[in-house]
Amino acid sequence: MEVNAIEIQNVCKTYGKVEAVTDLSFTVKKSHCFGLLGPNGAGKSTTMKMLYAKAKRNCGNINILGFDPSKNELEIKYISGIVPQDDNLDTELTVVQNLIIYSKFYGMEKKEALKKIDYLLDFMELKEKSNSTIRQLSGGMKRRLVIARALINSPQLLILDEPTTGLDPQVRHLIWDKIRMLKKEGVTIVLTTHYMEEAFQICDDLIMMNKGKKVLQGRPQELITSNIEKFVLEIINVDSFQSINIEESIIRKEASGNRVYLYSNQLIALEDLSKKLNTGDFYLRQSNLEDVFLKMTGRGLNE
Repeated sequence: MEVNAIEIQNVCKTYGKVEAVTDLSFTVKKSHCFGLLGPNGAGKSTTMKMLYAKAKRNCGNINILGFDPSKNELEIKYISGIVPQDDNLDTELTVVQNLIIYSKFYGMEKKEALKKIDYLLDFMELKEKSNSTIRQLSGGMKRRLVIARALINSPQLLILDEPTTGLDPQVRHLIWDKIRMLKKEGVTIVLTTHYMEEAFQICDDLIMMNKGKKVLQGRPQELITSNIEKFVLEIINVDSFQSINIEESIIRKEASGNRVYLYSNQLIALEDLSKKLNTGDFYLRQSNLEDVFLKMTGRGLNE
């Protein structure tokens, strides 16, 4: 029987008159990776902060591996690893020195800490940079070091706030592989991300949030299957679309800026339409998690 690592029930959070999170409920199973997706201002980071007691909820219940953040802040921090959005490393110190200082927060003996640091630098492929200062590291190296730092206390729960934003594809895929390895070792992972492909690749379950509320929850592939048509004809040149008639009973249309999106479960219907367009004016593909996300949260900016 699978056991929940996190249980969130009817949680809300307000800042003055602003409702950052409203009546939010979800559970996260142990050794699973759980994703929070949503546009800016959806309430993702506020939710994450409530998990490790940086923000206090106004209502509802939160259980983190048997602890309540409002009562057991230190206990939760002791069994958790936090990777914030910003790489808040000490730039004047070396890679190893940064990790040694962090190990002291958990009362680790120096011998034990050095052994763990050696393992983590090897795990995150940073061993050759052990004695480099932070200023000498690339953006991807800094991000991997922040993740290594979050693992210094062998956490049961790892919280990742946009872990791969701004990183090149090679580093992103490396971090995905490490997250998969951590799951196999029994670590529960909660992350926020703006990369739909990232959520699809590594999340066992996820929720989509918009304006502080949960709008959808499920496994990535199931969300695609249940909430969007199988195929989409993405028309880049709107002018080439104006004279084309579509059969609305089998094709759903969305428009955004200078693009038109035609969704359908019938591939042949979209293929027939594409033949009426100029080469380079369209892109015919399978629907993905980003299509679901935009359908549920809208294509406009959420300021």
